[in-house]
Amino acid sequence: MSFTEMLFTFLGGLGLFLFGIKSMSEGLQAVAGDKLRVILEKGTKTPLRGVLTGTIVTALIQSSSGTTVLAVGLVNAGLLPLRQAIGIIMGANIGTTVTAYLIGFKLSNYALPIIAVGVFLLFFFKNKRINYLGQVFLGFGLLFYGMDVMGDGMKPLRDAPFFIGLMSNVENNSLLGVLIGVIFTGIVQSSSATIGVLQELAHQGIVTYRQAIPILFGDNIGTTITALLAGIGATVTARRAALAHFLFNMIGTIIFLPLFLSGIFTKIVIAFTDYIYILLPGFEGSWNTLNIKMQIAQTHGVFNITNTVIQLPFVAILAVLVSKIIPSTEQEIDRKPQYLEPRLLGNAPLALANASRELLRMGRVASESFEYAVKYFFEHHTDDKKKSQQLEDLVDQLEKDITGYVVKASAGKKLTSELAERSYIILQAVGDIERVGDHADNLLELADYATENNVRFSDTALEDLKQMINQVKEIFIMSLEALKTSNRDLAIRVVANDDIVDQMEIDLRKAHITRLNEGTCNGSAGAVYLDILSNLERIGDHSVNIAGYVLGER
Repeated sequence: MSFTEMLFTFLGGLGLFLFGIKSMSEGLQAVAGDKLRVILEKGTKTPLRGVLTGTIVTALIQSSSGTTVLAVGLVNAGLLPLRQAIGIIMGANIGTTVTAYLIGFKLSNYALPIIAVGVFLLFFFKNKRINYLGQVFLGFGLLFYGMDVMGDGMKPLRDAPFFIGLMSNVENNSLLGVLIGVIFTGIVQSSSATIGVLQELAHQGIVTYRQAIPILFGDNIGTTITALLAGIGATVTARRAALAHFLFNMIGTIIFLPLFLSGIFTKIVIAFTDYIYILLPGFEGSWNTLNIKMQIAQTHGVFNITNTVIQLPFVAILAVLVSKIIPSTEQEIDRKPQYLEPRLLGNAPLALANASRELLRMGRVASESFEYAVKYFFEHHTDDKKKSQQLEDLVDQLEKDITGYVVKASAGKKLTSELAERSYIILQAVGDIERVGDHADNLLELADYATENNVRFSDTALEDLKQMINQVKEIFIMSLEALKTSNRDLAIRVVANDDIVDQMEIDLRKAHITRLNEGTCNGSAGAVYLDILSNLERIGDHSVNIAGYVLGER
């Protein structure tokens, strides 16, 4: 086989293998739907439960990268604390060993029939779930078929002087093997693929067990690059989670590489195989009777399990370490409800009182989001935009949480008229506050439009706008205070002040149209300015709605 044939065969097989893993993972995730996110959110009360959850989810979707990226995303959204995320990441490392075990089984003879089944389910059924199942079968078959094609491409390496010399260097310098594993996995973005290549190389007799294991350790470090990339542009906590993934695997390699070189780790793996793993189906006798692919899979599994067992008690220390390395330059946003205690749902008065507290917190968050949006409009600092968006996302989440909590607290209970009214007010006010958050988001969009289209406003227009913004801020905060204290006099002041806001909108519209006619402002500035006035006026209307609930008029 010529070098070109060898290269094309290897790359083609690798492509089939990677596509197979991707197809299988995406199909499994599609079958699971949104349940994966729910499982990760709910099944992580402690780091240990996080490990178990991460293991199960990764074993199901066959992608540690998918699990870690999902964990980083949940941390970024504030739905998952850092310590629990680290537990999930540790579990993902264990779950990903399933792929190596699958490769260790001799299933390549069934690759084409499995592909046929997958194509049949994918193209001859209209049911989406069956189609997704077909995608899983197709990916599973392509995985093994790609392994076979790769194997054919790698056979000539047995006699290639360059490769023989490289592997000899790896045996003499294990750090070189680790580096090869890191680079290869960093490029391919899949530790399952690089470990599969390693298993096939060993199966062909090109790589010995002793040469393969340092590369295996490097593969585990290289797979963390996916999470590190997912952390770019994310929140501080999300970047910390990605860094924790890297440190976890790096520390594991630092611990186990010397143990492997001294022969201790190999004895541990053999002991696991002969006395524990032998209970699993598909194993034949003992370590000595396993094929080399399965020996590598065993080593991979034992490494990740023992590494997790060793480091799990130190999750809190790891969390502190990554927090020191990536310090927070801003106050972290607590995105979880603070007052919605599930254990109080059986006591309607207490539950509704807590829902009221969460509602007022939601109002303060919406007010902050609006203030940052205003700052972004006038000063164009991207940090202000980011903070406003994060707070607006929190407002949206709290709307769902509060609504669900109040419904559960009220369902099936004979509420007094007072409690029924309180429940009604919360459910109505939560919608008004959420809309205030939406109007803050609209201001961000208008600010971006003004910047992108080089829209300029006159000093007079900006000064008028600031006056109306201050008036709107005041009545929204006043409406929240009236809601908190049930102060009717304050609620009446909100309604009266909103009349002032309405009149300001009318006056500012007229003044701006005059400026447009005089050419002081251009047409684009006019459209943006009028949209801003409209959004501000709507915030005033929602403030009046909130005051109306206090007055019993809505």
